Amino acid sequence: MPVLILLLLAMAVEITVLVLIGSAIGVLPTILLVVVATVLGVVLLRREGTRALTAFQSKVRSGQQPQGEMLDGVLIAAAGILVVLPGFVSDVLAIALLFPPTRALVRKRVLKRAEARARRYREDGPNQVFVIDAQP
Repeated sequence: MPVLILLLLAMAVEITVLVLIGSAIGVLPTILLVVVATVLGVVLLRREGTRALTAFQSKVRSGQQPQGEMLDGVLIAAAGILVVLPGFVSDVLAIALLFPPTRALVRKRVLKRAEARARRYREDGPNQVFVIDAQP
């Protein structure tokens, strides 16, 4: 249910942004901007996907752990989904994920959170009890 609400909210934001931009610059320029953003996203997707795959293969061949490269692949795949969706907000998010410095910031934050969760799991042990409160 929360995912459905999130998707509906994202659609509403995309439509609102499209209407606002369309009313400011016109319908044809808006459509052209969406197409250009999508094409730019696809070009970046191909380039960064190839780079991530090459980096992953390099790490595996050298016997190193490829956590960062795997996460890059996941972020690039998420950007691929976003770039296919029509709209400016999703295209901007996709291009941000495809831009290496921005992706590095996201990767660093995700890896920190994953390491913190792993540390907590090691400290608490696998037999911890989870309590789910169903009251609102």
